[in-house]
Amino acid sequence: MTPTEKLKSILDNQYESEDGDAYKVDLLEGMDQTEIEQLKKTLPNQHLPTEIEELLKFSRGFEFYGLEEVRFDSFGHFGFEEVFPNSIQLAGDGFGNFWIQDIDSRGNWNQVYYVCHDPAVIVKHSDSLTQFIEHVDEFGRIGGESNLDTIHEQIVFDIWNEKVGIMERNEREYDFESTIELPEAFLIADLSNEPIKTGFAWGKFGANSKIIRPTDEPIWIVEKKIKKGFLSRFFNRSEK
Repeated sequence: MTPTEKLKSILDNQYESEDGDAYKVDLLEGMDQTEIEQLKKTLPNQHLPTEIEELLKFSRGFEFYGLEEVRFDSFGHFGFEEVFPNSIQLAGDGFGNFWIQDIDSRGNWNQVYYVCHDPAVIVKHSDSLTQFIEHVDEFGRIGGESNLDTIHEQIVFDIWNEKVGIMERNEREYDFESTIELPEAFLIADLSNEPIKTGFAWGKFGANSKIIRPTDEPIWIVEKKIKKGFLSRFFNRSEK
């Protein structure tokens, strides 16, 4: 099912807010061809997948209770380029956490990630934009039991405490190890073949730790800060 088909399929669904108020998906207007061509010029490889172009012509996003405005056209708004060099900021929760559509260097729209800042965790949220729309609908229907709410309220803390999704360097050889400058110590977060609800703690080793994404693949190198003992710090100072 395409994103447009999935979005159309939930338009008649009735939801109920925490206050008992009824609501539905409230569509934003679609984009005209001029707007779409302008967007294409900003995208990687100036490529917009056909099914995404169809979606944008139908609607550029929608409003949904519990989320900030869901947008399909907000390319480059998110920042954090070392983790997501090209992305669409799909939605926020109003507390500085965001759902991000990852786009590769060829312009393909891949997985959707939930980026949390407290705790500082990234989670593979949905395998595609179609599934993300499905997860939003699920959130409206079953709330706390939904994939979206479970990740938002529980999974991020599980990942932070257990380092789910992070592998030690020596568990696999990676081709990029000879082509980039690696930190002195690091962990590799490889979500290539991992299911949704898997992720890694990007801020586990401090706000200034480097994060490198060497390729389009969902693989990140997370610098692991080494705590130096008193004698090490003393000799470092002596050598200056």
